[in-house]
Amino acid sequence: MKYPSIRNASLAGRRVFLRADLNVPLENCEVADDTRIEAVLPTIRAILEAPASAVVASHLGRPDGKVVPGMSLAPVARRLGQLLGRTVVLAPDCVGMRVESMAKALKPGDILLLENLRFHPGEEAGDPGFAGQLASLADTYVNDAFGTCHRAHASMTGVPAALGGGFVGFLVEKELDFLLGAVEEPRKPMTLLLGGAKVADKIPVMENLLDRTDYILIGGGMAFTFLKALGLEVGKSLLEPDRVPMASAILERAAKAGVKVILPSDIVVAASPADGAGAAAVPAAAIPPGSAGLDIGPAATAEFAAVIGRSGTVVWNGPMGLFESPPFDRATRTLALALAEATDRSGAVTIVGGGDSARAVTEAGVEKRVSFVSTGGGVSLTLLQGRELVALEALGGGAR
Repeated sequence: MKYPSIRNASLAGRRVFLRADLNVPLENCEVADDTRIEAVLPTIRAILEAPASAVVASHLGRPDGKVVPGMSLAPVARRLGQLLGRTVVLAPDCVGMRVESMAKALKPGDILLLENLRFHPGEEAGDPGFAGQLASLADTYVNDAFGTCHRAHASMTGVPAALGGGFVGFLVEKELDFLLGAVEEPRKPMTLLLGGAKVADKIPVMENLLDRTDYILIGGGMAFTFLKALGLEVGKSLLEPDRVPMASAILERAAKAGVKVILPSDIVVAASPADGAGAAAVPAAAIPPGSAGLDIGPAATAEFAAVIGRSGTVVWNGPMGLFESPPFDRATRTLALALAEATDRSGAVTIVGGGDSARAVTEAGVEKRVSFVSTGGGVSLTLLQGRELVALEALGGGAR
């Protein structure tokens, strides 16, 4: 999948509508984690240095189409200004006559940050009228909001449609290079490390990559649906009974394709997530009826780490357990370190698919030691499933 790149755009003297993903956590009205802001800085700098002016748009949180003061982008404007070393003006809204006047007054090298797009219901509804108002603020469109590229929101699809197409920014380009490039011609052997709760999200990934994959390591809540497909009892563990046939089918397909699927040999169980003191590792075939599996066990963790250590490419999406609740975070953190060590030791290409997996490598302090950490959990899954991203389809052949 190739899309028009900002590298090939003639931006000098233009007014650029830059859709960014500045949906960052806030604490006490300040940015608590500026990773997503830093990720879009190369694209912003390229626009300003063209020289062009930038009208930057983003959402923050889920205000459900209403103005929620605690979800204002004011803290983001302050932090973005600090990182750029210049004043970033925050518009009072993202549409309207006053905002139009502010945008039209911009000179090359100026930057204007629009207020939260989701303060308007038209954003998530993909309303063409709202998209037209946004498009009137600029004459060129750049998409660097990877985390929302699977959403047909007004700023993602309607604005490029109104402006005759658009370009991907450096962040989206990098995401595509890793998430698609590394798996299209992977360094072998290739391993999928899959966890999280939902089987339905991950099976399309397995199906799409089965012909390129050597190992599939399955942990997290989804593992219990696969264990059930093997005829094992899973106690009070998370289970999707209606997905058991789907799990059986993919196990059969993998076996025929010569792909080794490894399920956890042991499980850390407890009466409930609150019962950390009562946690114990048991064989996967011996989960007590009154207990729930909340992490993969130490033997399974060691086996998964060994496979990662001899892999040329590892793609990880989903935690191995309830990692936000110690002690059920041990396997996820251990495997985050295993990815870092594989990258350091053998130059393995290690790709972390955003969401909880990204949080895990960050909390383990190894985010700089893996090859790539995606900024989008859901959208990275969509790509790995082999599906087109609706917001990138909207870019067409480039802005005119």
